[in-house]
Amino acid sequence: MADTSVEQIDALLPQIHCGQCGYDGCRPYAEALKSGTADINQCPPGGETTRDALAGLLDRPARPIDPERGHAIPPQIARIDESACIGCVKCLRVCPVDAIIGAAKQMHTVIAEDCTGCELCQPACPVDCISMEPAGAMTAGERARARSHFQRRQQRLQRQAAARQQRRAAASRADKQRAIAAAVARNRARRGQSGHQPG
Repeated sequence: MADTSVEQIDALLPQIHCGQCGYDGCRPYAEALKSGTADINQCPPGGETTRDALAGLLDRPARPIDPERGHAIPPQIARIDESACIGCVKCLRVCPVDAIIGAAKQMHTVIAEDCTGCELCQPACPVDCISMEPAGAMTAGERARARSHFQRRQQRLQRQAAARQQRRAAASRADKQRAIAAAVARNRARRGQSGHQPG
């Protein structure tokens, strides 16, 4: 296992990014497997095939899939009933591969060829306009594309978080500068008033 890379582990995972393993996606699960903080039986969508491949790669015993992780998700894709969609963007925020497009108060739609069928969008939808439809099993190319989309989304979210933090820090600095300027102005005003008092 010492020579096993996160990439080798990630390559064995189904790239659904459903979170059933307890991690935010297949890559974080692969990192946890590499560090020894996760077990190989935490991926219901991958089933016994993935578990056995991980057992071989990581030289660990193949234990049954943990039933507390849920059931295997059959190959599927999300569909949005566009006539019922209110454009709340909640599904966009949870899609791990950015397979849903739309804008606030505008109709949303699923890019079918990018959808991994993770089901994360369904509970996020406040009007129940998302259904899951059967799909064929993901090919190696589709898994690679899902991996790429997941990584690109993670990078975008990290950039956005860093930008928000910079804006907060800048706002905090600006607030401090305004507070100091106001205190200086009050102090000058007091000194100015005390200098004009009759003596």
